[in-house]
Amino acid sequence: MIDKIVGLAEDLTPTALIGPGGIGKTSIALTVLHHHRIKHRFGDSRWFIRCDQFPSSRTHLLSRLSKVIGAGIENPEDLGSLRPFISSREMLIVLDNAESILDPRGPDAEKIYGVVEELSQLDNVCLCVTSRISTVPSDCETLDIPTLSIDAARDTFYRIYKNEPSDLIDTVLDQLDFHPLSITLLATVAHQNRWGMDRLTREWEEQRTRMLQTMHNKSFATAIELSLASPMFQELGPDARALLEVIAFFPQGVDENNLDWLFPTISNGSNIVDKFCVLSLTYRNDSFITMLAPLRDHLRPKDPRSSPLLCMTKEQYFTRVSVNLSPNKPGFGESRWIVSEDVNVEYLLDVFTMIDTNSGDVWDACAGFIGHLVWHKKRLTILGPKIEALPDDHHSKPDCLFWLSHLFYMVGNHMERKRLLTHTLQLWRERGNNRMVARTLRFISEANERVGLHEEGIKLVKEASQIFERLGDVGEAARCLKALASLLESSKQLDAAEDAASRAIDLFSEKGNKFQVCECNHLLGNIYRSKGETDKAIHHFEAALRTASPNWHDSLCQVHHSLVRLFLDEDRFDDVQAHIERAKSHAVNHTYHLGAIMKQQARLWYRQRRFEEAKAEVLRAADMFERLGVAKELGSCRRLLMQIEKMMGKSVAPGKPDGDGELLVRKDGIFYPH
Repeated sequence: MIDKIVGLAEDLTPTALIGPGGIGKTSIALTVLHHHRIKHRFGDSRWFIRCDQFPSSRTHLLSRLSKVIGAGIENPEDLGSLRPFISSREMLIVLDNAESILDPRGPDAEKIYGVVEELSQLDNVCLCVTSRISTVPSDCETLDIPTLSIDAARDTFYRIYKNEPSDLIDTVLDQLDFHPLSITLLATVAHQNRWGMDRLTREWEEQRTRMLQTMHNKSFATAIELSLASPMFQELGPDARALLEVIAFFPQGVDENNLDWLFPTISNGSNIVDKFCVLSLTYRNDSFITMLAPLRDHLRPKDPRSSPLLCMTKEQYFTRVSVNLSPNKPGFGESRWIVSEDVNVEYLLDVFTMIDTNSGDVWDACAGFIGHLVWHKKRLTILGPKIEALPDDHHSKPDCLFWLSHLFYMVGNHMERKRLLTHTLQLWRERGNNRMVARTLRFISEANERVGLHEEGIKLVKEASQIFERLGDVGEAARCLKALASLLESSKQLDAAEDAASRAIDLFSEKGNKFQVCECNHLLGNIYRSKGETDKAIHHFEAALRTASPNWHDSLCQVHHSLVRLFLDEDRFDDVQAHIERAKSHAVNHTYHLGAIMKQQARLWYRQRRFEEAKAEVLRAADMFERLGVAKELGSCRRLLMQIEKMMGKSVAPGKPDGDGELLVRKDGIFYPH
């Protein structure tokens, strides 16, 4: 950065250093001013003017300029009267803290801007402006000043706080977003108080940016409030501070595409956030308006309930997650907003489940949020332990547990899913809710299938079916038939599985449930694959693909995955690769599905003797499953890896056991476990 600015100065290119308070603009400008190449180029004609030390007017700016450069003209009326002196030699002029005079809503702003613009256009003058706002002359090469690198942050900190380096400090520096002023103030406070490492980190955890004030009254809060006192910010009105606090509250900031529905009472939200960026209070990160961590910590409401705008935003989020999702219902695609907003909603719920533990709205929103994750972003949530810690008589607990179990299914942890569902079943039985008892029985039966307890699963799904038949619920009875068919297929009772799946598809077709028709066609395809009837299997897989809507990513991914397995059986390698690519395109935010596809890719490459590629791919898949805690899939990847490494490292004679006593058989020049 320094070398670039020095080079611009040597070329007499006007430059503007833009960034929030405390980012290091002044330090950079001073470093450039005293750089040996700048001294050589400009000699003594290097001037530094603090614009916040005189009133904001053209008259005061011209007077200060005349005095600093030694022109000797009292109260010059314009820049023209100073031109004879200015044009006599090349010079570098730094206007530091120029936001105090360039604020377009400040007094005399247009005339001041004219003077600075004229200075930037002089052929023999290199003008360097440092400013928190980006309204600088258009001739200036504008540079946004970044935060420090980790190495520079450490150097800054330990130059003041003279102690041995520690990973604990690295963590704190990261939490400060490597913001130079914050780091300097923290190191100074620790040094002045003679704090050891433990005391320093403890104080930081308890106080955060409240501790960033030194004994010499240098304060981070003062630097931030200075920006908020600017005329441009004040002109934005009373909504501005409240909106800034809401942006500060959320870890991701606020998605500017959602301003209208998040803040229905603010009519000019886009204009306000634009001004925040001009003032360097916020910055854009993809579509989100966010800010540096120290600013977030200083500005976020200490009690979220005290902010009316934040409470309104909470209600807007809660309304959105309360929508009952089903791929078979209109609006399902629109609910994918959660994919980008999940971190914000999770944080909001994490905070409000602590301060409003007994609020029904909060925990209902929690269940709705997890339901959105189930459908659109398969990942575990930090809210899980809080849900399990709720008293069993809490009205929202069974609903939250029910949806939480779905998340564990989506990441492939079926034992954990079964444990949660078993607890849920107990709570629904205690409440006498027969419908939810039956639904939970069906889901436990599906979990049993995944862990190999087929007979237990069949028993439970039949019990669920009987309850739904008594309730007269044809749709849920059809779902039980589908679950029964899957269990029968897994236990190799293929004719019975075919019959149950066929009856289920007829019922779903009568009710017009396209999503379940798609799912049943997929199931029938798998049943026929198990029966060795390839043509029928392909027919039903293709029927599933035709039925599916484009945004049913999970279903489409799984059907393509089934086709991959079928074509691997048939050695149709081109078809395998084609469906692997299609499956990947639908593995949207679902690491479990992606891991399964990667494992099949490794199998394909293994079959094609591309062992190095197969090994790399299966290792990536194994890493995914290990992070997800899916023991069964992880074990499958490790077994495949052993086969690959054996083929890479040694040849095995056909018909002889390998090192683990497993009989290998030869096929196309490669040995496979029998």
